[in-house]
Amino acid sequence: MKRQDANLSLVRNIGISAHIDSGKTTLTERMLFYTGRINNMVEVRSKDGHGPTMDSMKLEIEKGITIQSAATQVRWSCPSEKTSKSTDYKINIIDTPGHVDFTIEVERALRVLDGAVLVLCSVAGVQSQSMTVDRQMRRYQVPAIAFVNKCDRPGADPLRVCKQLREVLGHHAVMIQHPLGLEHQFEGVADLIDEVAYFFDGKSGETVRIEEIPAAWRAVCKEQRLRMIEAVASVDDEVANLFLEERPIPRELLLDAIARATQARRLTPVCVGSALANKGVQSLLDKVCQLLPSPLEKHYTALDQDQDEAVVDLAADPSQPLVMLAFKLDDGSFGQLTYCRVYQGRLAKGDTIFNTNTGKKHKVGRLVQMHANKMSEIESAEAGDIVALFGIDCASGDTFTDGRVHYTMTSMHVPDAVISLAIQPKDKAGLANFSKALHRFTKEDPTFRLSRDEESGQTVIAGMGELHLEVYLERIRREYGVEVESSPPHVAYRETVTRRANFAYTHRKQTGGSGQYARIAGFLGPAPEGEVYVFQNDIVSGSIPKEYQPACDKGFRAAMKKGGLLGAPIIGVTACINDGEAHKEDSSDMAFQIAAEAAFREVYLLAQPVILEPIMRVVVETPEEFTGAVFGSLNARRGVMVSCTHREDCTVAEADVPLAEMFGYSGELRGCTQGKAEFSMEFQRYAPVPQNIQEQLIAEASKKSK
Repeated sequence: MKRQDANLSLVRNIGISAHIDSGKTTLTERMLFYTGRINNMVEVRSKDGHGPTMDSMKLEIEKGITIQSAATQVRWSCPSEKTSKSTDYKINIIDTPGHVDFTIEVERALRVLDGAVLVLCSVAGVQSQSMTVDRQMRRYQVPAIAFVNKCDRPGADPLRVCKQLREVLGHHAVMIQHPLGLEHQFEGVADLIDEVAYFFDGKSGETVRIEEIPAAWRAVCKEQRLRMIEAVASVDDEVANLFLEERPIPRELLLDAIARATQARRLTPVCVGSALANKGVQSLLDKVCQLLPSPLEKHYTALDQDQDEAVVDLAADPSQPLVMLAFKLDDGSFGQLTYCRVYQGRLAKGDTIFNTNTGKKHKVGRLVQMHANKMSEIESAEAGDIVALFGIDCASGDTFTDGRVHYTMTSMHVPDAVISLAIQPKDKAGLANFSKALHRFTKEDPTFRLSRDEESGQTVIAGMGELHLEVYLERIRREYGVEVESSPPHVAYRETVTRRANFAYTHRKQTGGSGQYARIAGFLGPAPEGEVYVFQNDIVSGSIPKEYQPACDKGFRAAMKKGGLLGAPIIGVTACINDGEAHKEDSSDMAFQIAAEAAFREVYLLAQPVILEPIMRVVVETPEEFTGAVFGSLNARRGVMVSCTHREDCTVAEADVPLAEMFGYSGELRGCTQGKAEFSMEFQRYAPVPQNIQEQLIAEASKKSK
């Protein structure tokens, strides 16, 4: 398939993100159908064994959730702001998971996208993972349109959800559409910018009928439009002047003002609809084209390695030197597939590209455009495109250029793993495939960690939650034919100090010839809140020469890798040096590094260390009749209630619960609520464990080491 060049101003790179079960994948399926990319729509929990287009993995179909992000490209004919004719847009879409265990998929998608659609349930509103996704969008400065889905559900209230966007997430949210009816009476969508009503006819809502807003809804839509203009006026001077003078505001001016404010993240437009009921998707696509930025309107930078990592601006210009970021790897049966976003320049089959991070060069053999798990060959790609390459050995986050520049781009944020399992194949014959699977998964997923326990020799995998690891164990069994045994999950404990303890340590070693000598003095103490480690250098007299002071920092960092209580990593420590002594011939970097590490270990127990455990924010949604049972189950797991809200006939309970107490909770929750409740959790912070549990953990660690 030859690449069809398009004006970059008509390209949109967007992600579909939300809390689990908000309807992201259903929405994406409708987008594919209405744009003509697919001929038939498949529901998320289809009974025929087939899943939606973007959920191509068997596990996704069986569980009814998205596990891996998937990319596709569609074309949409949108009414032009300037003329009465329609304009064809090219939209690259990435559908992302909603479950917090697969948050890295959202993270790396948002890293390379220009805009996003934040999907919210009109009944549940802003949920825990909605907050996580919002933080990720803020991290990468991704402008978004909010789509309040499921307006046909009992209890639907888009205006309340818009209010939550403002109060809970801090968005300057404004309704640009209004629902025509709600729940079983939901009929269509009123566009407050154009002042028209959209109705969706046909078997699958494929026929869009545009009419005047029905008389029954004109008054409320007029009021909502006034609120919309007032909100836009607060962030746009041109609209503000016309609004204050009570003069008419031209449609083009209003639309441009909303687009500018959206792209600057000063305003979040709110659209409404129901993907499952086939209402509101086409009007959402129009707003994606009209309001979200093109690659030309987003500002991206890179670091010039030839100029001491000076920040340089990138231009979405095919004539400039190539700059491309690898953001996702998929090591399948045909070799490694590398998903890339082209930020600048042009890429063609047969070109030689350079990996700035490794210094290696590669020849582009195959260049493909992805449609979920299907691909089509293309000859070239240009700035703004999202494509995939075959046979390129690299890591997620690597930067590629054509050799004319030596740029690197910042990679995505990778959260720490919070749960681990010791695993091994049941049969030694499966060891080779077992190793292949683990190597592949660690390369594809930065949050899937692999290590070896030095004492027991066990293979340990770590991840974001039980479901995360459960999915990978199932994939090892299905895709590699290896049955795996696993031990109970190990929690990623940490250690810290609670008081100041002074040290004065001398490292002296004579082995013939020049020896090793270093003396350091200082103290260990708690770090300021939020800091993992602080190196405090209070040397003023030159007692430790400047060239040896960084070695002390290295020694402290090495000592923090393994604490003296459990052998867990140490966090939240200030390590200070304020005195010392060096020898003219026997001192060295190595001597001071050894001295710092030994001093740290020697005084560590005097600083009254404690064990920290990961605390998870657990959100449970349950019918009101089971509220008491849910509270009891959380309290029994050392949970501390944070909030409890009532919505229609539903209770939403939020609690902070230690991760160590959450194993097996899904089964217990199903049992005490007849399977009617659901929960999600995400890492919140580390906190000290109770004294009795600390003693128990230390005793178990001591027994294990013996």
